Amino acid sequence: MSLRINHNTSAINSHRNLQANQSSMAKTLERLSSGYRINRASEGPASLVISEQMRAQIAGMNQAIDNSETAISLVQTTEANMAEINNLLVSIRQLAIHAANEGVNDEVMLAADQGEIDNALSTIARISDQAQFGQKKLLDGSRGASGTTTGDYLEFVGATLNTGDSRENGFDVKITQAATKAAVQGSVALTDEIVKGRETLTVIENGKMATYTSNADDTAATLVQNLKSEIDRKGLNLDIRLTEANTIEVMHKEYGSEHSFQVSSNTAGVLSKESAEIEVAAKGLNVKGTINGESAVGSGQILTGVAGAKCVDGLSVRFYGEGKDLVMPPNCTVADLQVEEGAEEVPAGTQRLEVTEAGASAGRVFVAQNSMKFQVGANKDQTVGISVTASNPENLAKGVANHSGFKSLRDVDVRNFQGAQDTLKIVDAAINEITAARGNMGAFQKNTLEANLSNLRIANENLISSESIIRDVDMAKEMAQFTRNQIMTQAATAMLAQSNQLPQNVLQLLG
Repeated sequence: MSLRINHNTSAINSHRNLQANQSSMAKTLERLSSGYRINRASEGPASLVISEQMRAQIAGMNQAIDNSETAISLVQTTEANMAEINNLLVSIRQLAIHAANEGVNDEVMLAADQGEIDNALSTIARISDQAQFGQKKLLDGSRGASGTTTGDYLEFVGATLNTGDSRENGFDVKITQAATKAAVQGSVALTDEIVKGRETLTVIENGKMATYTSNADDTAATLVQNLKSEIDRKGLNLDIRLTEANTIEVMHKEYGSEHSFQVSSNTAGVLSKESAEIEVAAKGLNVKGTINGESAVGSGQILTGVAGAKCVDGLSVRFYGEGKDLVMPPNCTVADLQVEEGAEEVPAGTQRLEVTEAGASAGRVFVAQNSMKFQVGANKDQTVGISVTASNPENLAKGVANHSGFKSLRDVDVRNFQGAQDTLKIVDAAINEITAARGNMGAFQKNTLEANLSNLRIANENLISSESIIRDVDMAKEMAQFTRNQIMTQAATAMLAQSNQLPQNVLQLLG
């Protein structure tokens, strides 16, 4: 055994172990005090990267949860305002039914009904204008997709969240086929002999039947009028008229191929081709065409962009043109289309055009897309949205066919019998629109926002658990490690003291 005094190797070794134990104990103390297993990148670079990415997702999910809860509050506020409008429409309907009781009502009573209806309409307009969430208007049309059109026969109907914005240039609407109504045109004129020979005419529509048998006192005009009265009494959705050629024409009131009816007559050709046989009317046609060059589906007079169509997905317009007649829009020239031969005189500045196979331009539709969108996820493009249309009287029940010429709910007037009947039709359409909108809002809240909120909370819980496994310290395990390091530090300190005494043995050699 050699003895040295310049270099105490044992002390150096003990000191190194003491430093290592103290460093390990310091890290353990840091973990125990912070609660984290990883406090700096050097303690686990890969784990730190994964943990920080998870923390970003957790923060995003927490905000998405708050976003969803706020969106639910907005939807509930919107639906509550719609519910009040719904109640007012029910009240208007009740007043229209009262006004339709013509045998009892006098002018004063009808004026009172109309005054109450006007007041309810003003309230609906006020709710539509003032309903808001924070500073955002909800029912004035600014939270949905609104639109306007050019062209005398074109009207904007609606758009969805998927419809693109075209407020600058608009989308060109081309029509290849105008909508028609199911109709039957008699080929045999009503003579006095036919009328006075107890001619029985029958029409059937949607399971309801109207029939009339002429008598010796009838004329062709009274026969048709009596059958019309029977049609109205039974509630058939049909029009009937006597043409200049003294033939009968029956036509469905609605456009499109979905509506039809049946006819029968004792004399072949008066209505049915065969005597006393039921004949199905020729079906009407749905409008056909394109919007912005993209495919569109027609239903009656309404043309709607197909799902997935660029920019025009869900965009709906109504084309009022009859047959082949179209008004040429300003950006179209006669050279583009063929002028219909034999067209009657039209006002200056317009041109009747024939719908060719390529389609005639009926005008343009301009869409302003302002639908509400909500960020309900922690990442880019994890959004949902809903479009809320205007609910003021001018925008409810637009385009509903009626005898009084009411263009919307705003125009209803119950001061005469026909007006009261048409008001009922208009109000029913408005109620259907509002309840459909409320249904969409409810489905959006339940199936989109609330379902997503539940999913977010579960995902957030699982992600926090995963991040905790990576980042958080196991306190029991770390306490055991701390106890070990503490003992090792104490032992290393004692051994360092012993090592520092070893050089003193050299003094014994000098004795």
